[in-house]
Amino acid sequence: MRQKTDLQQSIFDIIPDHSIGRELKAISDLIDQNPLFIDWVHQDLSSSSANESGRNGFTSDQVLRFGFLKQFTGFSYRELSFYLSDSETFKAFSRCWKKAPSSSSLQALVSSIKASTWEYINRQILKCADEAHVEKGRVTRTDSTITETHIHKPTDNELLCDSVRVLARLLKQAEKLSKVRFSWRN
Repeated sequence: MRQKTDLQQSIFDIIPDHSIGRELKAISDLIDQNPLFIDWVHQDLSSSSANESGRNGFTSDQVLRFGFLKQFTGFSYRELSFYLSDSETFKAFSRCWKKAPSSSSLQALVSSIKASTWEYINRQILKCADEAHVEKGRVTRTDSTITETHIHKPTDNELLCDSVRVLARLLKQAEKLSKVRFSWRN
């Protein structure tokens, strides 16, 4: 049976004071201030085909923190597994003082969290940021990269013109559908 959180906190649960440590401490505080995050993750993990008997696995709190670390660092599951076993900062953030999970365990655990749960968590984080007057969430910034395709090798100028043309067309369509005037330049 999976527990939501570890009832007894470790005395080693101190995140070192450096730039990454301070960011992880802020994320940890945010998770602690929003116990609903753990409840949502626990529902996802409990709904999977887990037995009620056997060894206690990682807590829902730890699994959520593994997911945050995966996103925060951009590491592969193999790299994250290594850093969870090697880094005191990552151990303290994830509250994982026992043996670190393998890369396959990490992948199974983190992928058990549904997309809708991540969306609820992101919306709650945005709500907290709005209440703290940090971010209103009205603007979304995106970045795009060029990938290889089976089309002839285009020039930079052709790519740029095509991209601008398609984006302008899509923004015009979005304005018509939403009946809201967007602020953008062609």
